[in-house]
Amino acid sequence: MSEVEQHDKKPKKDKKPGGIKEKKKKPSASTGIHTAKSFFSNVGTAIGRMPMNPAKSVGIRLFLIFLSAIVFFVIVLGYLSYDKAKSTIEKNAANGNQQTIIQTSEKIDIILEKYENAGRQIFYDIELQKLLSEYTDKKLSDYDSFTVERSIRDKLSNQITSDSSIRAIYLIPTKGEKIISAGQASESSKTVLEQSWYTELKEGDKKIMWLPTMQNSGAPYFTIARSLGSMNDLTSTYVVMFELNASVLDTQLKGINLGENGQLQLISPEGIVVSSSESSIVGSETAWTFAKEFPADTKTDDVRTKDEQGRNVLAVYNTLNTNDWKLVGSVQTSELTKDASSILVITLIVAAIDVIFAILIGIWMVRMIARPLGKLNLLMKEGAKGNLNVRTDHKSQDEIGQLSASFNDMMEQITGLVQQTSNTAQEVLRTATELSDASKKTAISAKEIAVATEEIANGASSLAVEAERGSDLTNNISKQMQMVVSANEEMGKSARHVESASELGTKHLSDLLDKTHQTEDMTRSMMHKVDGLKETTSSVVKVLDVLQNITKQTNILSLNATIEAARAGAAGRGFMVVADEIRQLADQSRQSIDMVSQITDRIMTEMNETVQVLLDANPLFKGQMNAVKETNDIFVSVQQQMVDFIESLDSVTHSIDELNESQNVLSEAMSNVSAVAEESSATSEEVASLSTEQQSVSSQLVNLSSQLENVSNELKETLSRFRL
Repeated sequence: MSEVEQHDKKPKKDKKPGGIKEKKKKPSASTGIHTAKSFFSNVGTAIGRMPMNPAKSVGIRLFLIFLSAIVFFVIVLGYLSYDKAKSTIEKNAANGNQQTIIQTSEKIDIILEKYENAGRQIFYDIELQKLLSEYTDKKLSDYDSFTVERSIRDKLSNQITSDSSIRAIYLIPTKGEKIISAGQASESSKTVLEQSWYTELKEGDKKIMWLPTMQNSGAPYFTIARSLGSMNDLTSTYVVMFELNASVLDTQLKGINLGENGQLQLISPEGIVVSSSESSIVGSETAWTFAKEFPADTKTDDVRTKDEQGRNVLAVYNTLNTNDWKLVGSVQTSELTKDASSILVITLIVAAIDVIFAILIGIWMVRMIARPLGKLNLLMKEGAKGNLNVRTDHKSQDEIGQLSASFNDMMEQITGLVQQTSNTAQEVLRTATELSDASKKTAISAKEIAVATEEIANGASSLAVEAERGSDLTNNISKQMQMVVSANEEMGKSARHVESASELGTKHLSDLLDKTHQTEDMTRSMMHKVDGLKETTSSVVKVLDVLQNITKQTNILSLNATIEAARAGAAGRGFMVVADEIRQLADQSRQSIDMVSQITDRIMTEMNETVQVLLDANPLFKGQMNAVKETNDIFVSVQQQMVDFIESLDSVTHSIDELNESQNVLSEAMSNVSAVAEESSATSEEVASLSTEQQSVSSQLVNLSSQLENVSNELKETLSRFRL
């Protein structure tokens, strides 16, 4: 029996119909177990007979591809479903938690705004303002001051009584007076004046401050402080401080459920936990490091991050409107997605079932494909040994049947091809001899062409070198021309600057000449006015002389009156007193007139000196005017000369531009000559290279002709091994 027939009969041993015959009997548990064992035993036997190396069996490769594809798509589909469900749950949880956080933040904002407004309402109470005005009165007695302070405390205590969330209220005058407080004062209130936030409120840097939660004997509290001005005294300002129990915020957080093991924290910008669903951490620094990394310019957001223990968490936050505190909620993502794990388990179960079905279908595919391919393989081995008479008898309508038919056609074609090749080999052997003779003649001609082409290339290279030198010289001349053009342009700019400066100097000298004329006119006018003042002063002197004479006459009259009163005796005593008063008035008038006379003389002297100074200055002004006129003429002359110089410079510039343009044309022409020379040299070298290559090809062609002759002989010997 041949090897092909043995390959065809081996698979028939596996087709035992034992399982099918059992169906005619009434099924039982033991029968089902025996059938299953028999089935899996047959499957194991079939698998054991198959070559296990995928590189040597297309059936095994198909089986593995089919199995891998099914398992891959089932697992990928299941995992994608699991991942989609997980992400959907996380997204819905994030949206829900974020809405909860925002609503809770709004409630907390309402509470905090209430206490902001409460501080303003208490302070601006009319009765409290009146009490504060009395309290700051320095004239108030100690008893009255104590009474007023107690009244203020009562007002504050009433507010504390009306709201149990208020722990204590403080009124702190910024001018350093005594702190007024009501309620349960904390230990930290003793050092309020030393705190930095108080300094900021006092100096007006901020109007309101929120201080995070602090612990005091186990009762946490947080603080709001704001700076307010008195309505009665605009110079007086106070800091109103509320200490609020942290429970007012805790009650808002403890009723919120973000999920199993979810937590809420109200965190200050400094990282202090103001309030939390877990009371033990209130007042301490938060352990959530990710909360410190939230961007300051984002009001609300949700992030996926890790907590302090490295667990994946979903964190949502929202910033309060009243201050910069952030309400942060955190829940472990594993708690949110634990229900989605069942999808992954179902996926794995389905994948295991698909593996079993894929194995069964794969075995069937291997049996349907591997057997005919094995038979075809044996026939091909016979053909490889030189037996071209082998043919396959496999008949089917599938691809393997088509492959078998194609194999038979191929063997027919190969048989004809070998016959035709044998005839062609004889013809090739004859042609190779003729080709060898022609190749030798071509090699000799190519060698002569290569020598001539090399000489042409050397001449073209020398021409390119000389053209390159001429181009370099032209470029140097162009650079020198550019430098001359630049220097000429700079000279033109300098000349125009000098022209502008001359024009400006001429303008300034003209203004100076006008002002000198005005100064001369004013000096002349001043001299006329001084002359008029001298005449007026002379008139005053004349008036003083008249008054001097009147004073002398008055003195004489008073003396005569005194004499007449002495003659009259007792009856003239009253008249004598009047005469004495008149004489005293006359003396005072004389003294005043003398003083005025002295002042007038001094004025006359100073006016004479002024006139003399003006007379001395007048020639100087005239000399200055003449100098200004001469300078102006010089500047006008310089300006005219600069105009002529600029015109000459423009003419030179025009000539240089024309020369530069001619130089550019020459440079371009030299560049073109250099380029043409280089191109000619390159072409010559390329032709020389091609000639050398042609010579080499001709030599190779001679060798190939010899090889072709040898190959033809070998082909003839090889074809003789085939059996036709």
